[in-house]
Amino acid sequence: MSTPTSSLTRPSERAAEPAAGLTDLLAAEWIKMRSLRSTYWVLALSAVVAIAINVNGVHSDLPYIDQPHPSAAGLPAYEYDPLFHGLGGIAADVMALAAASFGAITVFGEYTTGMIRTTFAAAPDRRAVITAKVVVVTAITLVLGLVVSATSFFTINAMLASRHVGLSIHDPGCLRAVAAYALLVPVCALIGMAFGAVLRHATASIVAVVGVLLILPLLFGGERYRFLKEIGNHLPLTAQARLALNPDSSTSLGAHPGTITGSWIALAAWALVSVAVTLTVVRRRDV
Repeated sequence: MSTPTSSLTRPSERAAEPAAGLTDLLAAEWIKMRSLRSTYWVLALSAVVAIAINVNGVHSDLPYIDQPHPSAAGLPAYEYDPLFHGLGGIAADVMALAAASFGAITVFGEYTTGMIRTTFAAAPDRRAVITAKVVVVTAITLVLGLVVSATSFFTINAMLASRHVGLSIHDPGCLRAVAAYALLVPVCALIGMAFGAVLRHATASIVAVVGVLLILPLLFGGERYRFLKEIGNHLPLTAQARLALNPDSSTSLGAHPGTITGSWIALAAWALVSVAVTLTVVRRRDV
């Protein structure tokens, strides 16, 4: 009786399984993130909190807006600024920290649990794995940023419409402010991924994120030393605040202000450098 040909085939002669493509890796990363309920609940809660902070800030101002504001001698007439009050810095800080923590967790979480070994065993191309992770994290946080930014802007201006101080998305600086407010979220998520890849520790990554996003702007403020102020102008939250500034506002920019072009470049640079650091560290370091 003859033996089937397939049973005589050596394992090395069998057709190799096709390598995982980018689509497969994207699907795998999406499944990982979707399976962690705490992750998207935290992101959703941070978005709700950020929107609530912006809406409550404007709602608290309504009685003050309704009062008469006679112009003082030599001073411009008072004008309420919906961009400053409606796309506030506190809500931006909340979203920045939530996004950065999410980005860090997606990297150091796999190292902590040891799942990264399984991932690289199934897909040895580390660059492709991290690229897929970057794409998924960026997409999720970009959608989150757009939801917070657009909801905040349109809600507060609907509240202000009856007071005739609301703005339209077509007014000068409004589309730029909404876009910058939304883009800050994925940029901070990518920064968090870089710290997660370098430090591979939960507490250290979160502390580093807080230091870069919230502490550094305090150290590089002021107007006495120009080089310090210019460094501060290119930090993520400072660059976003410059882009969200109403061009019709009477707010003073002080000495050595950041530029619109420079602020856009700063946000792009933070994102690109963070991705480069994440790719380099994951490829060169052992698991």
